[in-house]
Amino acid sequence: MRARHEKARAPARSQTQGASRTQYVAGMPELAFAGLSEQWLLRTCGQLHWNALAQQAGLASPDFYDDEGQKSYAAFTAIRVREARLEEVGEHQRFAIEADVQRIALARHFGVFRVFTPESAIASVEMISTFVRRERSRDNRSVCRAMFGDAPPRATPAAAADLACQAKRFRSGEWSRHGRLDRAEHAAQHVVEYLPCPSLDFNGAHLLYFASFQSMVERAEWHWRSASNSAPPCLVERDMAFYGNANVGDRLMLSFGARHTSHGGLSHWCSIARAADGVRIADVVTHKRWSHE
Repeated sequence: MRARHEKARAPARSQTQGASRTQYVAGMPELAFAGLSEQWLLRTCGQLHWNALAQQAGLASPDFYDDEGQKSYAAFTAIRVREARLEEVGEHQRFAIEADVQRIALARHFGVFRVFTPESAIASVEMISTFVRRERSRDNRSVCRAMFGDAPPRATPAAAADLACQAKRFRSGEWSRHGRLDRAEHAAQHVVEYLPCPSLDFNGAHLLYFASFQSMVERAEWHWRSASNSAPPCLVERDMAFYGNANVGDRLMLSFGARHTSHGGLSHWCSIARAADGVRIADVVTHKRWSHE
């Protein structure tokens, strides 16, 4: 067993393998009501990130074990969707995702995913991951960072450092403004209770899936403004910071602490915590533009 663990380590190479490009044709799985599905995009970028880690480690499949021989998974600590124009992708539209994933420090990796149509770039997704494991079997509340000590730290790209700093500001609460959203001026109090569904919100590792956080916030936003008959606004930018996980059966509280609407669009900040113990597990800040359809 130890030999197996020794073989399946986290990526030991410090050099990126270079950007790769994957081609797609938009069909129903890739599309949402108004263009390319953000959730599909996040899931796909997550898998491309995961596959890149395995490739850089020389593994046939992404099967990782930490220094203590414990099964480990790549978990995202921060994600940023930028300059999104997902509404430009329609049925049968050809598009591509360019992926560039590199190791930045020990078990941490930074991935940049650029989405292109034949005409232009329509989104950028930045993702920071680290490796995690459970301290207690089957208990997602016990998820902690896995230790990998076989590679020296590397210089962190400016974009990765900026994303990591933003996630730290969210976690500490030491932020006052994000784009057009002013935390004090646009303060709000709106709480939604959400019970994640095992067959929809959890992944094959039985962890609450990172892309489900985006889905929860989208549902809560739509319910909040359900009296409106207008078309849903289109995503421009979304920042997500992740601090923990939840078990099947854990109810979550989605607390909107700031919200701003103007002629330019809709912005809001949502904090997500486990209802039972009050532990905050994520913060999500979203900026959208109004649809003209």
